[in-house]
Amino acid sequence: MDVEAIAADHRRLVGYGGGGDDPADPADVLAMAMVLRIEKNDPPDRTDLLTAAARAVALLCLDERSAGDGPWAEAMDDWCNARIRKIARRARGAQWSAAQEVWGVTTTEGHASARAFVPGRVGDLDRRIARLQIGGTEVEGRMPTSSPGRGVVLWTNPGLEMTVGKLAAQVGHAAMLAPKLLTTDEAIRWRLEECPLAVRESSPERWRELLVADSAGTAVAVRDAGYTEIAPGSVTVIAEVIREQEST
Repeated sequence: MDVEAIAADHRRLVGYGGGGDDPADPADVLAMAMVLRIEKNDPPDRTDLLTAAARAVALLCLDERSAGDGPWAEAMDDWCNARIRKIARRARGAQWSAAQEVWGVTTTEGHASARAFVPGRVGDLDRRIARLQIGGTEVEGRMPTSSPGRGVVLWTNPGLEMTVGKLAAQVGHAAMLAPKLLTTDEAIRWRLEECPLAVRESSPERWRELLVADSAGTAVAVRDAGYTEIAPGSVTVIAEVIREQEST
Protein backbone atom coordinates (compact mmCIF):
# COMPACT_ATOMS: atom_id res chain seq x y z
CA MET A 1 0.00 0.00 0.00
CA ASP A 2 1.36 3.42 -1.03
CA VAL A 3 1.35 5.56 2.14
CA GLU A 4 2.01 8.74 0.14
CA ALA A 5 -1.17 8.05 -1.82
CA ILE A 6 -3.11 7.55 1.40
CA ALA A 7 -1.73 10.87 2.67
CA ALA A 8 -2.89 12.57 -0.54
CA ASP A 9 -6.34 11.02 -0.19
CA HIS A 10 -6.44 12.23 3.41
CA ARG A 11 -5.65 15.79 2.32
CA ARG A 12 -8.56 15.65 -0.14
CA LEU A 13 -10.97 14.56 2.60
CA VAL A 14 -9.68 17.14 5.08
CA GLY A 15 -10.13 19.85 2.45
CA TYR A 16 -13.54 18.62 1.36
CA GLY A 17 -16.18 21.31 1.68
CA GLY A 18 -18.93 20.10 -0.62
CA GLY A 19 -21.92 22.25 -1.43
CA GLY A 20 -22.63 24.04 -4.68
CA ASP A 21 -25.69 23.99 -6.86
CA ASP A 22 -27.05 20.91 -8.55
CA PRO A 23 -26.67 20.74 -12.34
CA ALA A 24 -29.70 21.60 -14.46
CA ASP A 25 -29.80 18.08 -15.90
CA PRO A 26 -30.39 15.44 -13.17
CA ALA A 27 -28.32 13.00 -15.24
CA ASP A 28 -25.28 15.21 -14.59
CA VAL A 29 -25.52 14.79 -10.80
CA LEU A 30 -22.36 13.14 -9.43
CA ALA A 31 -23.03 10.35 -6.96
CA MET A 32 -21.36 7.39 -5.31
CA ALA A 33 -23.41 4.23 -5.72
CA MET A 34 -23.39 1.71 -2.90
CA VAL A 35 -24.71 -1.84 -2.93
CA LEU A 36 -25.76 -3.78 0.15
CA ARG A 37 -25.79 -7.56 -0.05
CA ILE A 38 -29.15 -8.70 1.33
CA GLU A 39 -29.86 -12.32 0.52
CA LYS A 40 -33.53 -13.26 0.83
CA ASN A 41 -33.01 -16.41 2.88
CA ASP A 42 -30.03 -15.26 4.92
CA PRO A 43 -30.23 -11.50 5.54
CA PRO A 44 -27.35 -9.83 7.41
CA ASP A 45 -27.44 -8.16 10.81
CA ARG A 46 -28.34 -4.47 10.63
CA THR A 47 -25.28 -3.18 12.51
CA ASP A 48 -22.87 -5.38 10.57
CA LEU A 49 -24.38 -4.22 7.27
CA LEU A 50 -24.10 -0.53 8.18
CA THR A 51 -20.55 -1.04 9.40
CA ALA A 52 -19.59 -2.77 6.15
CA ALA A 53 -21.16 0.06 4.13
CA ALA A 54 -19.31 2.75 6.07
CA ARG A 55 -15.99 0.93 5.80
CA ALA A 56 -16.42 0.41 2.06
CA VAL A 57 -16.75 4.17 1.55
CA ALA A 58 -13.75 4.93 3.78
CA LEU A 59 -11.58 2.34 2.05
CA LEU A 60 -12.47 3.66 -1.40
CA CYS A 61 -11.83 7.28 -0.41
CA LEU A 62 -8.41 6.35 0.99
CA ASP A 63 -7.49 3.90 -1.78
CA GLU A 64 -4.20 4.45 -3.59
CA ARG A 65 -6.11 4.32 -6.88
CA SER A 66 -7.99 7.44 -5.76
CA ALA A 67 -4.82 9.55 -5.47
CA GLY A 68 -2.34 11.22 -7.82
CA ASP A 69 -2.40 9.64 -11.27
CA GLY A 70 -4.56 6.75 -10.11
CA PRO A 71 -7.46 5.64 -12.30
CA TRP A 72 -10.04 6.85 -9.77
CA ALA A 73 -8.42 10.20 -8.87
CA GLU A 74 -10.20 12.47 -11.36
CA ALA A 75 -13.60 11.03 -10.50
CA MET A 76 -12.92 11.48 -6.80
CA ASP A 77 -11.75 15.07 -7.30
CA ASP A 78 -14.87 15.94 -9.28
CA TRP A 79 -17.16 14.30 -6.75
CA CYS A 80 -15.55 16.00 -3.74
CA ASN A 81 -15.83 19.36 -5.48
CA ALA A 82 -19.58 18.91 -6.00
CA ARG A 83 -22.55 18.29 -3.74
CA ILE A 84 -21.86 14.88 -2.25
CA ARG A 85 -24.46 12.23 -3.08
CA LYS A 86 -24.59 8.56 -2.17
CA ILE A 87 -27.29 6.14 -3.28
CA ALA A 88 -27.59 2.67 -1.74
CA ARG A 89 -29.17 -0.28 -3.51
CA ARG A 90 -29.86 -3.92 -2.70
CA ALA A 91 -28.31 -6.93 -4.41
CA ARG A 92 -28.43 -10.69 -3.98
CA GLY A 93 -27.19 -13.79 -5.75
CA ALA A 94 -26.07 -13.18 -9.32
CA GLN A 95 -26.72 -9.45 -8.95
CA TRP A 96 -24.15 -9.26 -6.18
CA SER A 97 -21.62 -11.25 -8.21
CA ALA A 98 -22.09 -8.94 -11.19
CA ALA A 99 -21.61 -5.87 -8.99
CA GLN A 100 -18.11 -7.08 -8.11
CA GLU A 101 -17.07 -6.46 -11.74
CA VAL A 102 -17.71 -2.70 -11.47
CA TRP A 103 -14.93 -0.45 -10.14
CA GLY A 104 -15.20 -0.17 -6.38
CA VAL A 105 -14.32 -1.65 -2.99
CA THR A 106 -16.14 -4.45 -1.14
CA THR A 107 -15.97 -4.98 2.60
CA THR A 108 -17.29 -7.68 4.90
CA GLU A 109 -18.29 -7.28 8.53
CA GLY A 110 -19.47 -10.43 10.26
CA HIS A 111 -21.82 -12.03 7.72
CA ALA A 112 -22.62 -8.71 6.02
CA SER A 113 -21.08 -7.31 2.85
CA ALA A 114 -21.32 -3.99 1.04
CA ARG A 115 -19.62 -2.43 -1.96
CA ALA A 116 -18.94 1.25 -2.67
CA PHE A 117 -18.35 2.29 -6.28
CA VAL A 118 -16.21 4.98 -7.85
CA PRO A 119 -18.50 8.04 -8.12
CA GLY A 120 -19.65 9.42 -11.44
CA ARG A 121 -22.58 10.88 -13.38
CA VAL A 122 -25.91 9.38 -12.44
CA GLY A 123 -26.67 9.17 -16.15
CA ASP A 124 -23.58 7.03 -16.73
CA LEU A 125 -24.19 4.54 -13.93
CA ASP A 126 -23.30 1.01 -14.98
CA ARG A 127 -26.44 -0.94 -15.89
CA ARG A 128 -25.40 -3.75 -13.56
CA ILE A 129 -25.86 -1.27 -10.70
CA ALA A 130 -28.60 0.98 -12.08
CA ARG A 131 -31.03 -1.94 -12.42
CA LEU A 132 -30.80 -2.82 -8.72
CA GLN A 133 -33.59 -1.83 -6.37
CA ILE A 134 -33.18 1.16 -4.07
CA GLY A 135 -36.00 -0.04 -1.82
CA GLY A 136 -36.27 -3.24 0.18
CA THR A 137 -33.15 -2.71 2.26
CA GLU A 138 -34.70 -3.31 5.68
CA VAL A 139 -32.99 -5.93 7.84
CA GLU A 140 -33.40 -6.99 11.45
CA GLY A 141 -31.24 -6.11 14.41
CA ARG A 142 -30.85 -3.38 17.01
CA MET A 143 -27.80 -1.20 16.99
CA PRO A 144 -25.72 -1.11 20.17
CA THR A 145 -25.71 2.11 22.16
CA SER A 146 -22.57 1.66 24.26
CA SER A 147 -19.29 3.29 23.26
CA PRO A 148 -16.59 0.91 22.00
CA GLY A 149 -14.07 2.84 24.10
CA ARG A 150 -11.68 3.79 21.31
CA GLY A 151 -11.36 4.33 17.57
CA VAL A 152 -13.64 5.85 14.94
CA VAL A 153 -17.28 5.81 16.04
CA LEU A 154 -20.27 6.80 13.91
CA TRP A 155 -23.23 7.77 16.10
CA THR A 156 -26.71 7.78 14.54
CA ASN A 157 -29.42 10.26 15.48
CA PRO A 158 -31.86 8.59 17.92
CA GLY A 159 -34.65 10.96 16.88
CA LEU A 160 -34.74 10.12 13.18
CA GLU A 161 -36.37 7.16 11.43
CA MET A 162 -34.51 6.10 8.30
CA THR A 163 -34.48 3.01 6.12
CA VAL A 164 -31.32 0.93 6.20
CA GLY A 165 -30.50 2.08 2.67
CA LYS A 166 -30.76 5.74 3.66
CA LEU A 167 -28.79 5.15 6.83
CA ALA A 168 -26.09 3.26 4.90
CA ALA A 169 -25.54 6.35 2.77
CA GLN A 170 -25.41 8.52 5.91
CA VAL A 171 -22.85 6.40 7.76
CA GLY A 172 -20.89 6.23 4.52
CA HIS A 173 -20.79 10.02 4.46
CA ALA A 174 -19.72 10.08 8.11
CA ALA A 175 -16.92 7.63 7.33
CA MET A 176 -15.47 10.00 4.73
CA LEU A 177 -15.77 12.96 7.13
CA ALA A 178 -14.16 11.14 10.07
CA PRO A 179 -10.63 11.51 8.62
CA LYS A 180 -10.94 15.26 9.26
CA LEU A 181 -10.45 14.29 12.91
CA LEU A 182 -7.31 12.23 12.20
CA THR A 183 -3.75 13.35 11.70
CA THR A 184 -2.07 12.20 8.51
CA ASP A 185 -0.18 9.48 10.39
CA GLU A 186 -3.38 8.33 12.08
CA ALA A 187 -5.20 8.23 8.74
CA ILE A 188 -2.44 6.14 7.19
CA ARG A 189 -2.53 3.66 10.08
CA TRP A 190 -6.33 3.55 9.91
CA ARG A 191 -6.28 2.74 6.20
CA LEU A 192 -3.56 0.13 6.59
CA GLU A 193 -5.73 -1.53 9.25
CA GLU A 194 -8.69 -1.62 6.78
CA CYS A 195 -10.54 1.34 8.36
CA PRO A 196 -11.98 -0.28 11.50
CA LEU A 197 -14.96 1.62 12.89
CA ALA A 198 -18.05 1.18 15.00
CA VAL A 199 -21.63 2.21 14.23
CA ARG A 200 -23.71 3.04 17.29
CA GLU A 201 -27.13 4.50 18.01
CA SER A 202 -26.73 7.50 20.28
CA SER A 203 -28.79 8.13 23.38
CA PRO A 204 -30.54 11.52 23.48
CA GLU A 205 -28.15 12.70 26.17
CA ARG A 206 -25.07 11.59 24.24
CA TRP A 207 -26.47 13.17 21.07
CA ARG A 208 -26.63 16.58 22.75
CA GLU A 209 -22.99 16.19 23.78
CA LEU A 210 -22.02 15.22 20.24
CA LEU A 211 -23.74 18.28 18.78
CA VAL A 212 -21.68 20.44 21.12
CA ALA A 213 -18.53 18.55 20.09
CA ASP A 214 -19.37 19.14 16.42
CA SER A 215 -19.68 22.88 17.11
CA ALA A 216 -16.30 22.78 18.83
CA GLY A 217 -14.66 20.87 15.97
CA THR A 218 -13.92 17.74 18.01
CA ALA A 219 -16.58 15.70 16.18
CA VAL A 220 -18.03 16.07 12.69
CA ALA A 221 -21.71 15.91 11.74
CA VAL A 222 -23.48 14.81 8.57
CA ARG A 223 -26.23 17.24 7.59
CA ASP A 224 -28.57 15.80 5.01
CA ALA A 225 -29.75 17.78 2.00
CA GLY A 226 -33.25 16.45 2.52
CA TYR A 227 -33.89 14.90 -0.89
CA THR A 228 -35.38 11.72 0.59
CA GLU A 229 -37.01 10.61 3.84
CA ILE A 230 -35.96 13.44 6.17
CA ALA A 231 -36.06 17.23 6.37
CA PRO A 232 -33.25 19.34 4.84
CA GLY A 233 -30.48 20.15 7.30
CA SER A 234 -31.20 17.18 9.57
CA VAL A 235 -28.12 15.91 11.40
CA THR A 236 -28.16 12.18 10.73
CA VAL A 237 -24.81 10.86 11.97
CA ILE A 238 -21.94 12.33 13.97
CA ALA A 239 -18.43 10.89 13.71
CA GLU A 240 -15.96 11.06 16.55
CA VAL A 241 -12.54 9.59 17.21
CA ILE A 242 -11.94 8.21 20.70
CA ARG A 243 -8.25 7.95 21.39
CA GLU A 244 -6.87 5.49 23.89
CA GLN A 245 -5.81 8.10 26.42
CA GLU A 246 -9.34 9.56 26.35
CA SER A 247 -10.88 6.27 27.48
CA THR A 248 -8.73 5.80 30.56
